[in-house]
Amino acid sequence: MDKGDGLDRGKKSKPSDQLKLTEAELKENITKVLNTHNPHAPQNIVRFNYKVRKFAAYFSCSTIFKVLLCLNKVPTSLSKSTFLASLFFDLSQATPVEDGGEVEEAEEEDRPDSVASKADKKGVKLGNFFHFTDRATQTLNNPPRQINCQTAPPPRSIFSATANQWQIYDAYCEELQKQEKQKATLLKKETDKSKKGVLVTETQSTDLTEVAKETKILERMVHQNTFDEIAQDFKYFEDPSDKFRGQEGTLLPLWTFQHEETRGLSVTALCWNSKYQDLFAVGMGSYDFCKQGRGMIVFYSLKNSSFPEYVFPTTSGVQCLDIHPQHFYLTVVGFYDGCVAVYNLKKKSLEPVCKGTPKTSLLTNPVWQVRWQNDDIDNNHNFFSVSADSRVVSWTLIKHELISTETIRLSVNGGLSNVPDDEQLVNISGGTSLDFHKQTDHLFLVGTEQGKIHKCSIHYSSKFLKTYNAHNSAVYTVKWNHFHPRVFISCSADWTVKIWDDTIKVPVFTFDLMSAIGDVAWAPYSSTIFAAVTIDGIVRVFDLSINKYEAICQQLVVAKKKTKLTHIEFNPVHPVIIVGDDQGLVSSFKLSPNLRKTPKVRSCQNSKDLSIRKNPSLK
Repeated sequence: MDKGDGLDRGKKSKPSDQLKLTEAELKENITKVLNTHNPHAPQNIVRFNYKVRKFAAYFSCSTIFKVLLCLNKVPTSLSKSTFLASLFFDLSQATPVEDGGEVEEAEEEDRPDSVASKADKKGVKLGNFFHFTDRATQTLNNPPRQINCQTAPPPRSIFSATANQWQIYDAYCEELQKQEKQKATLLKKETDKSKKGVLVTETQSTDLTEVAKETKILERMVHQNTFDEIAQDFKYFEDPSDKFRGQEGTLLPLWTFQHEETRGLSVTALCWNSKYQDLFAVGMGSYDFCKQGRGMIVFYSLKNSSFPEYVFPTTSGVQCLDIHPQHFYLTVVGFYDGCVAVYNLKKKSLEPVCKGTPKTSLLTNPVWQVRWQNDDIDNNHNFFSVSADSRVVSWTLIKHELISTETIRLSVNGGLSNVPDDEQLVNISGGTSLDFHKQTDHLFLVGTEQGKIHKCSIHYSSKFLKTYNAHNSAVYTVKWNHFHPRVFISCSADWTVKIWDDTIKVPVFTFDLMSAIGDVAWAPYSSTIFAAVTIDGIVRVFDLSINKYEAICQQLVVAKKKTKLTHIEFNPVHPVIIVGDDQGLVSSFKLSPNLRKTPKVRSCQNSKDLSIRKNPSLK
């Protein structure tokens, strides 16, 4: 602040003409009331009163406000509402004024109908007339009009007749006929509707068949998303504990396969598809000969374990099946009633393409094994079967017909061809298993109920090439090795698994598993690894290159103690095995790294040339 201007800005200046008041006048409180009264508004407005049909004074809002101020001075004996009502009524009943005259107030005694006087006389509290408005309406009443209508009288006729019992009966019969005709018409309409409905469903089914492939792909996608952890284990998981187990391995459980319609049936056959490595076939039947009935052929895929890809119901129990190695859509099946049938997956029908029985069959015994062979000279499909009636039969598929040819008959002493039927029934030896050589097409092995294994040839039907006294009970499985041409394996109900060299009649290895064996299978990736299943629910995996005496994996794979394992199969590409049991359940397992080691190849010479040199009959 500039001190040189000569002004004291901290003090307030007083105007010279300001009124000077004393301290008492300054402390005095003065109340001011603000109102809406307009002093310039006219106070003597006159309007026409329709009630008295004369001009009367009109009271403005300022007058009403003055009345409200007067309420503070109303006597205590009279309520404010009563006083206000009487005051307004008196004002409204004021003497009307002519044009240009003044308003004269009527006296109390000139208004005997005053509301205040009536209220005082009767002692009744009047209502609040503050919101009362006097209104009048003038409407035009339309003149009434009379409307009349007249109709034509109904026609009349005079009728007279007599009624008897026969006329009443005839009338009832006519009425019944009419009702029957009406019912017939209704039935026709309903049948037409049903036909239309069938046509609609057929068109819908055709529409569904058009998108069957897309729906199947979508179903697989949903399944893989649902079981994503199992799919990840199948593709990527490698058990790290094998590093600490030495040479032993484990089985990792993957998917389980079971169809609702297969309840009460046992798994009697397993077979992988050679082209589609995720697809495998399951034969359903029963090994209890007292409880034989229906069967079923089910095709599952590893991409969808919830529902099978194909289902074929059968009237007889399935005992064996085999998928063609080249024509992957053809499957041959052997039944308990002695029949064989060929199914085509390309056909939409549930019935087999062809079905047949041996022409010379004296007994209807179960077919225990079927095996596809290479096509004949005319490119006709060919397969072999062995049954409990001692026959090894060759079947040829020609124009949807099966033509059978008996290859050899099994007996205790040797092959039978020209022996009377009576002697055949005494000396027959029922066949239980069959397998063809992997390199030589005409050689095959046959297991029998007496525990013997016969080495046979298609070209010799009168005798066996060699006979092995293999087991003390029925031979359940006999299979050639995938790599070594002289080695084959067998298992039996006598609790043993034996490995053979076809040049020696004594087994090379014998493994006692201390339980009845259901099936045995060679691994497709190694010549020294095989697996076996027993009825106590245990899967045993052996590797002869590591341990020649004990299994390197022994694992219980069933939940229930009473469940019996019946069959086992290795996947041809993936490190997966499938195991079937007598409850109709198929379980899949992944082999740990220790169970899928490939043996070292000897560099000295070719094993096949060596085997041919030692056994010239293999040429």
